[in-house]
Amino acid sequence: MGRKESSSTTSMRLPPQHQALEVKIPSFFRCPISLDVMRSPVSLCTGVTYDRASIQRWLDSGNTTCPATMLPLPSTDLVPNLTLRSLISHWSSSSPASSTSSSGVSGTSSPAGLVRQVASSDADPSTALRQLAAYLSDDDVDEFEKNALVGAGGGAAETVASVLRRKGEREISVEAAEAAVRVLAAVVALDGVEDANKKRVAAGLAADAAASALSLARVMRGGSGLEARIDAARLVEFLLANAAVEAKEAVAESPEVVAELIRLVGPVDEKGSLDLKAVDAGLSCLATISWSRRAARAEMVRLGAVRAAVRALHATAEPGTSARALRILESAVGCAEGRAALCEDAEEVVPAVVGKMMKVGRDGAESAVAVLWAVCHKYKDRRAADAAAASEGGLTRLLLLLQSGCSPAARQMALELLKIYKVNAKSCLAGYDSKTTHIMPF
Repeated sequence: MGRKESSSTTSMRLPPQHQALEVKIPSFFRCPISLDVMRSPVSLCTGVTYDRASIQRWLDSGNTTCPATMLPLPSTDLVPNLTLRSLISHWSSSSPASSTSSSGVSGTSSPAGLVRQVASSDADPSTALRQLAAYLSDDDVDEFEKNALVGAGGGAAETVASVLRRKGEREISVEAAEAAVRVLAAVVALDGVEDANKKRVAAGLAADAAASALSLARVMRGGSGLEARIDAARLVEFLLANAAVEAKEAVAESPEVVAELIRLVGPVDEKGSLDLKAVDAGLSCLATISWSRRAARAEMVRLGAVRAAVRALHATAEPGTSARALRILESAVGCAEGRAALCEDAEEVVPAVVGKMMKVGRDGAESAVAVLWAVCHKYKDRRAADAAAASEGGLTRLLLLLQSGCSPAARQMALELLKIYKVNAKSCLAGYDSKTTHIMPF
């Protein structure tokens, strides 16, 4: 009864030797349920404010009353308390607790404070970057807060992207680059982040696209795991899709990036197994790069893009992934180096292309026809033509394509490819029912 209580603040009690570090926390910053400082304060219709994660768990458990007042809830709508959130954010950034994060105290730095730590050129940004990635990936954090952090002037997107642009004496470690990739990949992947804020990531990387490409290639080469390599590849693709032409060319013509993307399509263990997520990420980027300038296509071929695409055709039945592989091959046959690489292994490549022709949607099928037409008809490679003629079901698939409503260009190529088949009474329509006019494979 004689205990004296403070109505305005509560304290985090520490041992006597650490009392100088005692942090005063205003009591109304604490969630009535968890008693922790609220990260995302929201108010119920009763006027009481809680941390979103705590009150959501309460409601999800089937409760229909306000935990503090025990009054019934005619509405369970949660209204963000923006004023309180702003006060907590200001308190967090100015509190002495925010300076203790470097000694391993988790959660004491505000997100804005973490961004400032990353911006400092004197410190290793790895720890701050990992905490930022965790914050952005936390489902309990409001989308409003994430957008505010990413989109603020000089905010997280530009600051973290600038880390990947560091070079020379300021170049960061692979570990720090991987942590930066995790942050940017989280921003790009989040549904709740506005497109304008996502494009800040591309703008930040494009400010020095060549340096950014090298850092992304380093993560793909030396990252701690396959997930980090895939995240780096996704950022390459995002940069290619959203940057200006000069930045795209700088990335597309980076041999380090192309080599790592091709390696991503390769085996991930001693048994030769492929990871389909990695294959899809690698092919998606390579398919975008493949339509760059001729020099970039020739470099892709030299580094093994044709073999990687064929490997993917054999490994996956997923139409989208196979279509990307065919698109890479279509681009490759547009240069002499690509045709040579394809025809050198025609006995393996051509049947793989024929086999996917009617299993990859209209665009994929037309890419397959374009590949076969280039090597078999336009450039008349004997090995490729023989392999196509010997491929099981090749004639049938071409005839099905002609029925499918393909583009005029694809139709003409398919008609010209029919000439490589020796049509006679026995083999003309082997396995093909000429009365079947309703086939719609797409």
